[in-house]
Amino acid sequence: MLSSIKKGGQLNKICVSGMGIVCALGDTLDAFTDALKSGRSGIRALTSTEDLPLQEAALITNFPIEDRLQALALPDTLIARACKAVHRAPQVLQTAVYSALSAWQQAGLEDIEFDNQRTGLIIAGQNLTSGYCYEQSQRYGADLEYLPASFGLHCLDTNLLGTLSEILQIQGCGFTVGGASASGNVGLIQAKQMIESGVVERCIVVGAMADLSPLELHAWNNMGAIGGKRLPPGESCRPFDKDHEGFIYGQGAGCIILECADTLQKRQATPLASVIGTALTLDGNRSANPSVTGEARTMALALENASITAADIDYINTHGTSSALGDDTEIAAINTVFADHVNRIWLNATKGLTGHCLYAAGVIEAIATILQMQHGFVHPNKHLNNPIDSHAHFASAVAETATISHALSNAFGFGGINSALVFAHD
Repeated sequence: MLSSIKKGGQLNKICVSGMGIVCALGDTLDAFTDALKSGRSGIRALTSTEDLPLQEAALITNFPIEDRLQALALPDTLIARACKAVHRAPQVLQTAVYSALSAWQQAGLEDIEFDNQRTGLIIAGQNLTSGYCYEQSQRYGADLEYLPASFGLHCLDTNLLGTLSEILQIQGCGFTVGGASASGNVGLIQAKQMIESGVVERCIVVGAMADLSPLELHAWNNMGAIGGKRLPPGESCRPFDKDHEGFIYGQGAGCIILECADTLQKRQATPLASVIGTALTLDGNRSANPSVTGEARTMALALENASITAADIDYINTHGTSSALGDDTEIAAINTVFADHVNRIWLNATKGLTGHCLYAAGVIEAIATILQMQHGFVHPNKHLNNPIDSHAHFASAVAETATISHALSNAFGFGGINSALVFAHD
């Protein structure tokens, strides 16, 4: 099985060939890059919170899906299939389809004949439509006989898998993966392993939007995980600041397409970056409290898997949720692994701008990492006024020029799920 990806006795590189995104900062890579450079936050005060424990969030607004799809430079037949599939569909499906087709366009896959049985698809995230299901329950609870038949498909996470496989005509290996807030990284790790094993030659990974219901939001608020209670709206999300108090919910979906380098070379496509190392571990703990030991072990394993050392890392896109326990744990783990290098490695937290996009966070933050590598900058740490660590090399309140050859992107989830990715700039 490995013969298809061996080169010179070594495993062939796994490259990023396409990316797509929709979040509160925009729905194109250019818009997302501009927002990162300017430090523009998508977090806004909510005008109507009803019975929700939220004063602010980074929501996707003004997103006419069919207009956005029609604007893509893709074949009419492909766009027609996509528009039919997303018509009157839940937003989680609409954003997944748009981000995937945006990545498909950037990868140039519409211009080639590809083996659809050697192309894989992974949907990262679980319980994706709980908000949609809650709404339908409220609407039809007393008259369930009027519930639309389409609900039987739309309520399933696998509906995203089936719909995208139909739109893109993918017939290779595919599945959904869940890893709480680490889901996006889990999906990318599984895709890399599938390509390395020879099961597929490329894989589309979609970090799906978390469509939350009041049930999850109230439960997490009761746990003390959600911020936005002390500071004015728009200022509460401050990863690694002494005034951090909890995460701020963000909506977003992202897609990354991975391919082996030989396949890219054969079709004369240019890689955006390489995924050279990964790690995925468990703490053996079902609770929400993170572990310094577990996070440090995961980052160290990712470096080992990439065959590099702590001295090679130029930048870390932290998990950085703006929760006191999470931030304190992560910076302690970073200090453990990177020791004397902490004062020179750039650190920032994309969630300070996008909010916490939960299941999609790993993919969205991987995209942010690659864009910063490509364009030679680190985005600001908004509202980082009083850092919890005086030795760490946090990015400042404005974007700064940086040469990033190797980067680490962390994602940690409730239930002791730890993940890390290492990217190299091609």
